[in-house]
This record gives sequence, structure tokens and C-alpha cells, in this order.
Amino acid sequence: MLSVMHEHDGPLTRLRRSHEQCVLELLRKHGPLSRAELGARSGLSRTTLYDIVAGLVGSGTVVAGTPHVEVRKRGRPVEKLSLNPAAGEAVGIDFARRAVHVAAVNFAHEVIGSASEAHASDLSWPERVDIAGRLLATLATGSSDDSAGGGRGRKAAVHLDALSAIGVGVVGPTTDPGSENAHAQGIDGLPDLLRKRFGVPVLLDNNTRLAALAEAVWGAAADSSDVLYLRLSHGVGGGLVVGGALHRGRYGLSGEFGHITVDPAGRQCECGKTGCLETRASLDAVLCRYREAGGRADNLDQFLDATSAAERPALEVLERVGSEIGGVLAAVCHAVGPGVIVVGGELAEAGPALLEPVERALRQHLMPMARHHVDVRRATLGEAGSALGGIALVLHESPLLSHYPQPVSEENA
Repeated sequence: MLSVMHEHDGPLTRLRRSHEQCVLELLRKHGPLSRAELGARSGLSRTTLYDIVAGLVGSGTVVAGTPHVEVRKRGRPVEKLSLNPAAGEAVGIDFARRAVHVAAVNFAHEVIGSASEAHASDLSWPERVDIAGRLLATLATGSSDDSAGGGRGRKAAVHLDALSAIGVGVVGPTTDPGSENAHAQGIDGLPDLLRKRFGVPVLLDNNTRLAALAEAVWGAAADSSDVLYLRLSHGVGGGLVVGGALHRGRYGLSGEFGHITVDPAGRQCECGKTGCLETRASLDAVLCRYREAGGRADNLDQFLDATSAAERPALEVLERVGSEIGGVLAAVCHAVGPGVIVVGGELAEAGPALLEPVERALRQHLMPMARHHVDVRRATLGEAGSALGGIALVLHESPLLSHYPQPVSEENA
């Protein structure tokens, strides 16, 4: 936590420190703000605020700058204040089913960089942690390995010795390390592996729920306080932001939309039930349905190429998949009433060929009075989404986490 040191601790000094922490917390939560925005959010008088800001800027804790604009407008540009980017970084890691993704953000809420590397689905946890360490090392040097999935948007090297914690996303429900569920998932020793590797606390949560958090903080739903996020990947899952707070649910089971039944007589799911949405809309399921319809595709890229070429079997499969997804989303909407639905994951790269059937089915199944109050959007953060969500977990002061249980770390394992 950034703070300013004081030699005395009288009532006026404590009051000033309280005002400083108020300003720092607002900048930590919301990123760059103008003095007027800080005044409106803090409730401090103009004189007090300007005095506090002057002290923070003078100490180097806060920096002032004018955001770049493409078209210069009349009048003086508004100066924005932010935490000093050089004060430290936060790192997030996403252990997806078949890839590792990492991302880093500085204390000014600027994404320093991200990187990814694919791997076999049966890779051991020590090997996955090794990949994460290697990817973070590329960020630390400012270099990238495009052959391994590459990185995007690096602005500066990450200082790994400045880390205070690492936020980590994993597949499936997250429970206390050492529990029966954690042992079944094989993640009971993961926090300790990461702590030994990086020497900092580890905060663990479901990676799809973290992607929902990231889209609500930095991505497609940053303007909404009620968000339903659905990710269509090798698995199907999601997350909920309700009333401006991320919802975890008891035992970490919130957002398991992939296990809502859509076909009671359908195929058996890995969860033990039959006909779950995941058996119909996961990547493998969609490719299987496409081949059953006469299409030829060995992987997702070939299927997306067929979709782009308007190949009839591909479009028909996406129409049916989208219809099933839309029906499930409508049912969830009736329960939680989101204002924004964000659809992410690799299958969302099909674009309108998938999203238009989803939206049609959603409107069809929603109550008439709700149809015009839900906005469907495609996710914007891509592969880095869950890793960025891990960073938001580290920055636990985020308003979206105000009612969220303290996440699992090796300290309470």
C-alpha cells in the first residue's frame, strides 16, 4: 500500500493521513481521476483536496499528467492524477485447461504486458508453474516469444522483485486447499508451488469468474454494475457481477452456467450429469456437431474459417448452439437481472454468426418487459482476461470486491 510517512502522530496529522488514504484508495480503485472527480468522490473541500494532492505529488506517490487525445478540443486539457506507475506492479496468472496466460498491471492501472503459451491438457502442475515463471520472465525483460503464443502491448519491463502478491485463476470450483474438492482437482498443492517460486502470497479463484471481474473492471462491461459473463472455451462457465460486486457463491460455485441442463437425453458431462450446456457448446462439442453435420475441421481455426466462408453446416451448427445458449442466458437473466451480458472465449471469435442467434433466442425467451434492458456484448480482453482478473483480485480494494470473501491464499491453507 502506498502511503506518506509522518514524523508526528497528533490529531491533525491523523486527519491528514486519513485524507491521503482516501485519495489513494480512490486512485487505486478507479485509476486516473481529475481533481474535480476526486473532489466529487471524496467529499473533501476544494482547499483540503488541493493541499492533500500537492503533498502526494510532491512526495512522488501520485503523478499528474494530461491524457493523450486524438483531436484537440478548445480549452485547456483536464489534468489527471494517478498512482505513480513506478511504485510497483501486480501480476495475474491464468492456468487454463490447455494454456498458461500471464499479465501485469502497474499501480496506475496501466497494463504493462501479457503473454501466453499453449500446452498439453495433461501437463503437471510443476511444469505449468515453470511455464508461468518463464512467461513472467519475458515480461520482466520486456521481451516476447511470439512462437509461444506471444505477448501483447508491452509498455515496460515488470519488476518481479516488487510484487506484493499474485492472483491466480484455475479451472473449476475453488475451495480451501487440502479439501476433498481441491484434492480431486489436483490444485491442493498449487498455492505452495507458486509461493515457493515467487516468494509472495497467492490468491486463488476460478479463472472464468476472474475473467468476468476483468471485463467489468477493464473490458466490455466497465460501464455496468450488473453483469453476466459467459465464456465458451474447452469448458463453459461464467461469472456474475451483481449490484456492483463480484458474486462468488457458497463454496465458490457461482457461475457454473455450463452445467445447466439443455438436453436431458443428451451426452454425459464430465460433471456426472447428462445434457449440460457444456456438452453442447464447448469447443470439442461444437466441432463434433459440425463434423456430424458433414463439415470437415480438425481444429477451431478451420471451423472459424468455414464460418467466415459462410459454409452452410458451420452456420447451421452455430445457429443451434446460439439458440441453446440464448435459452440458458434468458433463464439466468430472469434470476439475476443483469444489464449487460458479455460473451467471451475462443468460440466467441465466430462473431455475429454466433452472437446473433444467441441474441435472438435471448429476446425470444425473456419476458417482454425485460427484452430491451439487456445488452449483449463480445468480450474485449481476449486471452489475458482471467490473468487480469487475478490482478483485480490482488487489488482487493476494487469496488467490485467490496462484499467478496477474502480469497484463498497459502496463509490460510
